[in-house]
Amino acid sequence: MRRGTHLARNARSVALHCAAALFLLASTATSAHADTVRERQWHLEGMHAEEMWRTSDGAGVTVAVLDSRVDADLPDLQGQVLPEKDFSESAAPEDVPGHGTAMAVLIAGTGKGLGGTGAKGLAPGAKILPVRVDDPIGSDRSLVRAIRFAADSNAKIINVSIGYAFESKEQAQALDYAAAKGKLVFASAGNEGQKGNPAEYPAAHKGVVGVGAIDRNARVTAESQRGRQVVLAAPGDDMYTTTRQGTGIRRSHGTSDASALASASAALLWSAHPNWTANQVLRVLINTAGGPKSGEKRNDTLGYGVVRPRIALKSPGDPGPAEVNPLLGTSLPKSSESKRPEAQKQAGQKPEAAPEKASEDNTPSAWIGAAVGAFAVLAAAITIPFTVARRRRNRATAFGPPPPPYGSYNSDSR
Repeated sequence: MRRGTHLARNARSVALHCAAALFLLASTATSAHADTVRERQWHLEGMHAEEMWRTSDGAGVTVAVLDSRVDADLPDLQGQVLPEKDFSESAAPEDVPGHGTAMAVLIAGTGKGLGGTGAKGLAPGAKILPVRVDDPIGSDRSLVRAIRFAADSNAKIINVSIGYAFESKEQAQALDYAAAKGKLVFASAGNEGQKGNPAEYPAAHKGVVGVGAIDRNARVTAESQRGRQVVLAAPGDDMYTTTRQGTGIRRSHGTSDASALASASAALLWSAHPNWTANQVLRVLINTAGGPKSGEKRNDTLGYGVVRPRIALKSPGDPGPAEVNPLLGTSLPKSSESKRPEAQKQAGQKPEAAPEKASEDNTPSAWIGAAVGAFAVLAAAITIPFTVARRRRNRATAFGPPPPPYGSYNSDSR
């Protein structure tokens, strides 16, 4: 979701508050059409989406998006969104508009907006079940109820791009319940890689697929959090979607976007193999991931590597036993205990000096792509009016507001 966990650790409180800057690039006049939104979606080229869609587009799979409100009327989402379930408990206006919508577009956008040049999702045949939750403030009760609802729904995949500094017993039990119901849960690893790198939940919950972010050069972004909770990585930098009923363009970065793309990757694979279980889908995604390094099974930066649904669809290999979760043997935090913020200081790991790149033999050259030049032109050519939705504690930084205390959605718009 919004920018990866801007966590300001305070041992005396477990209250959660989320805020992030939202910059909307107005798609008016000719400047916004210097190139199309679709052409700016470099990750689709890097992941060979057009090739994959000839095999699978995610049809028959529903992804529950536990997030802020999803705009079902957005042209790129029309016909893709099921009726919303709202578990938010706050009467206040949404703090960061457009975040849930952006996650839904990254997963299942059709590209039909803006005269057919809008944003396309990685799994455009999938459906979105929008489950609205509160911005993390006060407690995780809204999220707990949402997880249980999604577990009882027809959705096979649950995407949670929210980061908490602790895990309540109720949240842990809800996630275990979802796993018992055969759901595959993806969560953003967080964006505090350079700010203490604390463990973040639900990504750090045992059995949840924590997702880190890479850039167009297949390097882990500096903000992407490191640790044992990272299972896979996916694109999460310079991400473009449509927003505001199709009248604006949203540019974002963070592990929220990466989690959404990992969820979409699972939808593509599950659509092609509808009789597989969540364990088998995850095992194949892990086995076909690109990286981290030759001879290394996993590390705390890339996890098992960059998700590669094209390879998973083309050469899935043996999906393995249906009832065995491939993550259960890993050393992750216990799921049944309530975690306090001060305990998280012990779980984080220092970020590496330089972002790690996936192994060369596993990284498609299209990650870099000819779009680099187009982006340079775009940056110079477009005058960017923007609106900012945020809550302040101190002076805002160049990439948005200062960290909110304790938790946040895990992507920032800019």
